Amino acid sequence: MTRYRNLLLFALLAAAWGSAFMAIKAGLAYIPPVLFAALRYDIAGVLMLAYAFYATDDPLPRTRAQWTVVAIGATLLIAGYHTLLFIGETDPAVTSAAAAVIVSLSPVLTSGFARLFLPDERLTAVGVAGLLLGLVGVVILSNPDPNNLLTGGAVAKLLIFGAAAAFALGSVLTRRVDADIPIETMEAWSMIGGALIMHGVSAGMGESMADAVWTVESVAALAYLSLVASALGFLIYFDLLDRLGAIEINLVSYVAPVFAALAGWVVLDEVPTAFTVVGFVVIFVGFLLLKRRAIRAEVPRLRKMVSRP
Repeated sequence: MTRYRNLLLFALLAAAWGSAFMAIKAGLAYIPPVLFAALRYDIAGVLMLAYAFYATDDPLPRTRAQWTVVAIGATLLIAGYHTLLFIGETDPAVTSAAAAVIVSLSPVLTSGFARLFLPDERLTAVGVAGLLLGLVGVVILSNPDPNNLLTGGAVAKLLIFGAAAAFALGSVLTRRVDADIPIETMEAWSMIGGALIMHGVSAGMGESMADAVWTVESVAALAYLSLVASALGFLIYFDLLDRLGAIEINLVSYVAPVFAALAGWVVLDEVPTAFTVVGFVVIFVGFLLLKRRAIRAEVPRLRKMVSRP
């Protein structure tokens, strides 16, 4: 029963995070990008903070190290990632599936940044090959035309690549800081801090609430991103992180693009290109090369889990 529960929650998480790319795309037709991202985390941050007060004994950061982790999360994991992602998805040439595939590079980039900032995590020659394969996958997916690099979504896809890099760097730097803080508390305050940063960026870009068009579609997109993809998604993530571990959770990044493609096709009539598919395969192979030892170490435990009645 436990393995079926974990499998169901894993599928729900992949569906929630994958379809979020479609919801972003849909909402961007009505709400300026950075303002849209900020509003999402206004709502999600308050909900996550309420959950932190409910689920943990330490819902408030207290030490300098804890606030440092929150600052990194707010700046890179929330504000940096979502600002670049939402702006990148404004380009009509970037489908929901393409955005999800580029973001799936985050675990690969995380390994690369870990090599730089975490001395205990070193890359072998095969690991370097895996990292390079991931980057090649993004190039394939972007399909840049040397004669016309400013069209065809190449710049927007580079922005989304920057979003994936910001998330990966933030993930590594939070591990570098020795701060004993519940993950729920860190996520809640990072969301709130990130939302404030994005409101500042939004104002600096000249975005305004007056530019937002509130329709059934825009409200539904904002509600879905805030309640399902963020609040509910992270609750499932925390549960599975304890049960499955970081390696298996990373695999969500490689299932999410499937749901992103399906949601984009059903709701927005987006059709994934061959470059999207090939780029995804290359990035996934790069991930397998980078994480081969950890995956190999997980195999015995997975076999026991599957064989357990």
